[in-house]
Amino acid sequence: MSQIQKNSLLFAIIAALILYVGFSSSWNSALLIIAMGLISSIMALGVNLQWGFAGLFNVGIMGFVALGGLAAVLVGMPRTEGAWSGGGFAIVGALLLGAGTVVAAVLMMKKMRPGWTRNLSVIAVLVVGFFVFRAFLDPAVERVEAINPAATGYLGGLGLPVLIAWPVGGLFAAAAAWLIGKTALGLRSDYLAIATLGIAEIIIAVLKNEDWLTRGVKNVIGVPRPVPYEIDLQNSASFVETAARMGFDPVEGSTLWVKVLYIALFAAVLLILLWLSQRALHSPWGRMLRAIRDNEVAAEAMGKDVTARHLQVFVLGSAICGIAGAMMTTMDGQLTPGTYQPLRFTFLIWVMVIVGGSGNNFGAVLGGFLIWFLWVQVEPMGLWLMNVITYGMADGSALKAHLIESAAHMRLLTMGLVLLLVLRFSPRGLIPEK
Repeated sequence: MSQIQKNSLLFAIIAALILYVGFSSSWNSALLIIAMGLISSIMALGVNLQWGFAGLFNVGIMGFVALGGLAAVLVGMPRTEGAWSGGGFAIVGALLLGAGTVVAAVLMMKKMRPGWTRNLSVIAVLVVGFFVFRAFLDPAVERVEAINPAATGYLGGLGLPVLIAWPVGGLFAAAAAWLIGKTALGLRSDYLAIATLGIAEIIIAVLKNEDWLTRGVKNVIGVPRPVPYEIDLQNSASFVETAARMGFDPVEGSTLWVKVLYIALFAAVLLILLWLSQRALHSPWGRMLRAIRDNEVAAEAMGKDVTARHLQVFVLGSAICGIAGAMMTTMDGQLTPGTYQPLRFTFLIWVMVIVGGSGNNFGAVLGGFLIWFLWVQVEPMGLWLMNVITYGMADGSALKAHLIESAAHMRLLTMGLVLLLVLRFSPRGLIPEK
C-alpha cells in the first residue's frame, strides 16, 4: 500500500467514525466533532510549524489561544456606555505610563556605566513609576468596573464585524510570541518551555482578574457571531417552513444549520492555512528550518541566523494558535477565562501533533480530528464499558459505584494509551514526515 493510500485510509476511518456518531447518536454531536476537530487541527498546525519545522518546544499554547479569545471580545463586542469617558482613557494612559517606565529603565541600563549608581537609578525609576502607574490605574479601573457590574463592568469592544477578530487574534498572539522569543529564543530549549509556560499562566491570570478588560471570571457572553444565533432562526418563519419541509423541527434544524455554516468557515480557514504551510514546508525557507532543527551548529556554520529564523517560525505558529482561539470563542459566543486549562489547550494539542506525525502538516490535521474524536467519545464509551463490567454486581455495591464514577477518567487513560502505542509502534506518527 502506498503512502497516499495509507493516508487516505486513515482519513476515511476518521470520517467513518464521525458518521457512526451521527447515525447512532445524533448529527448535532457529529457536526460539533467536525467543527471542533477543524479548530483543533488549526492549533495542531501552528504547533507543528514550531516543533515539526524548527524543533521549538512551546508549552504555552493555552496563552496564545486565550489571546485569540480576547481579540473576539475586544473587536466584536459593543462599547460599554460611559466606560471610556469614566475611566477608559485614564486606563490607557496608565498602561502607556507603565510601558514608558519599563523603556526608561532599559535605556538607563544601556546608557549608564555599570555600578551601584546605575542599579540605584534603575530601581528608583521602576519603584516611582510603579506607584505613579497604580495611582492612575486603580481609580480608573474602579470607575469602569462600577458601571452596571452585573451585566457589563468592563470597557467593551469596538463593535466591528467579528470575523475581523480572527486575524486580530493572530496578531495578538504574534505580538506576545515576539516578546517571548526576543527574550528566550537565544537560550536553551528548556528555558523556552519555561518561558512559554509562565507567560501563558500570566495571560490567563490577567484575563481572570482584570474585570475592566474581560469581566474576569464573570465571563463575557453574547459575543457576536458570523452566523445567525439559533433563536433568531427559530423565530424566522421562512426558516421554520424550510426546516419542516426537510423533516426537522425548528430547534434541531437551527442547531444543525448553524454548525454547518461554522464548519464551512472553519474548513475554509484550515484549507488556506494548510496550503500556506505546505508551500512553506517545500520552500527554501522550510528546508532551511529543518536543517536548523536537525543540526543548529552546522546551519550556523553555513551562515544562517538561527535565532532570527526561530523567532520567525515561533511568531507564525503562535499566530495560527491565536486565530484558532478567536474562532473557538466566536463559535461559543462567550469568553470564559476559567475554562482555559493546560490539559485541554496545551497537552492535548501536543498529543495531536505527536500522534498525527510531527513535521507533517497532514499528520497534524489527522491528529487534530482523531484525538478530538477520542476526547469527546471515550467518556460515554467508558461509561458503557463500566456498565457492562458491573452488570452482575449488586446495585448497592461500592465497587460498582466506584467503577461507574471512574468512567470520566477514561479519556485521560485513553490519551496516554494512544500516545504510548503510537510512540511504540509508529514513533514518527501515523503520517510521518517525508
